[in-house]
Amino acid sequence: MLEKILLGTYTKRESKGIYEISLDTEKQALVNFKPVITETNPTYVGVGSDNHLYSMTIVDGEGGMAAYQPEANGGYSLLNAVTEEGAPPCYVGIDNERGLVFGANYHKGQVLSYKIQADGTIQLVDKIQHEGNGPHENQKGPHAHYTDLTPDKRLVACDLGTDGVYTYDIAADGKLTEVAVYHATPGTGPRHLVFHPNGKIAYLFGELANTVVTLSYDAATGKFETLHTISTIPADFTDFNGGAAIRISQDGKFVYASNRGHDSIAVFQTIDDGKALELSQLISSEGHIPRDFALNSTDEFVVVAHQESDNLTLFSRDAATGHLTLIQKDVFAPECVCTYFVK
Repeated sequence: MLEKILLGTYTKRESKGIYEISLDTEKQALVNFKPVITETNPTYVGVGSDNHLYSMTIVDGEGGMAAYQPEANGGYSLLNAVTEEGAPPCYVGIDNERGLVFGANYHKGQVLSYKIQADGTIQLVDKIQHEGNGPHENQKGPHAHYTDLTPDKRLVACDLGTDGVYTYDIAADGKLTEVAVYHATPGTGPRHLVFHPNGKIAYLFGELANTVVTLSYDAATGKFETLHTISTIPADFTDFNGGAAIRISQDGKFVYASNRGHDSIAVFQTIDDGKALELSQLISSEGHIPRDFALNSTDEFVVVAHQESDNLTLFSRDAATGHLTLIQKDVFAPECVCTYFVK
């Protein structure tokens, strides 16, 4: 069986845009690497239920979000791009039910909401400006880093600069209304989070503190509260590290987090009904700066993308222990910072 993976990249050195590669589950190998979209710094991608692709774009020096239509030949054609002065967003979240696309703009500290039009194009319908800062040198202002749906279809946004996790109600037209704000320990640097399948627990990755914070989630109010905190790196590691991606197995038993600098994947077992984490494995990612990674559709394999060493690595995953075993490394993928399995 072949599972298609889209790769988002920076285009500062060798990359030309968005690439595609396939996971051959029978051969246990990554195969058929090819370019599919020429674009400037398409650092994150998402695909909606209509198979339209959404990604970052830069047009005439302006940054924004672009919508693409799949073609019969396996490529994509541009539908439209919504841009404005400044840097583009850094995350793509999709609400298929309401026909919305969400973006987080790190450089501007903004949360963006786009409405998908009847012809597949997108239109900006709301923009929320975060305010605040934190004690770390990278927290001089707001830096929105993640915008995606909660299990009960609210929007949650992580802001690295303000140490805040914001919950928004979403109107049918895409307008956002803030309902709650969680304040992480100063200097945490909230980057991304994932929800436990029970919908009552979330795991927040602090990029600056190199911690995963277990949070309770109250669907009635949209509020998060701290339950547990654990480090993703050894206590004696003193070189630079920045937390990056976080994923959870479909059974909710294991949480995975990538370390940029330590260049590893931390494997945690969920304990106490998901209310806490326990480190189970810390394995080399076999590359430099593992910016993103993803589990495949069956959770049998994990694909890791390295921004600086231009390679993908493939691991098999033990369902009982959650542990990873290296299968393949040094698969070429330039400046890759996003791995997205297309459903």
